[in-house]
Amino acid sequence: MTTAYVLINCELGAEEEIYSHLKSISKIKETRGVFGAYDIITKIEASSVELVKDIITTNIRGIDRIRSTLTLMGSEKEKQS
Repeated sequence: MTTAYVLINCELGAEEEIYSHLKSISKIKETRGVFGAYDIITKIEASSVELVKDIITTNIRGIDRIRSTLTLMGSEKEKQS
């Protein structure tokens, strides 16, 4: 299982619309509004790195009014026991 966190910066006033859209994507396990440099953080869990990349590039980055994203993905070598 591959886990990634995506930090999302939205256009002003678009947070609720984007939040709702993110909640409808099946591999997204958690989505929260945050304060600071980013507006939303979302957690993706998928069976492979390739699937995570596809979700980010196709589903998330394709949402209108998203300005930018930053993806944090753990290394496969550093799994917790």
